[in-house]
Amino acid sequence: VQLQASGGGLVQPGGSLRLSCAASGSVFSINVMGWYRQAPGKQRELVATLTTDSTTNYAGSVKGRFTISRDNAKNTVYLQMNSLKPEDTAVYYCNLAQRYGNYWGQGTQVTVSS
Repeated sequence: VQLQASGGGLVQPGGSLRLSCAASGSVFSINVMGWYRQAPGKQRELVATLTTDSTTNYAGSVKGRFTISRDNAKNTVYLQMNSLKPEDTAVYYCNLAQRYGNYWGQGTQVTVSS
């Protein structure tokens, strides 16, 4: 399984960005796709996950600001990030977890700064 993420960049506080991650290869019909992030000097942390049956899980710090969605036909997951804060600055990693495997994308930088 390969994951290709895109959509990061530089945005001012209060702004929005949308991340996308497309999975290819042997993707099972039942899986969990999601986003994690890692800020400099910190451990990687969960941002949001979404199962194929639409169960979501969000970190408390992003609830109400970020929305995760997916297109199962395209094996693609999205992260709409609104009301961005400087503390959201991090490298964002796409993840796919399924039976027999846990896969990571290459990471995309999100910088929130004025």
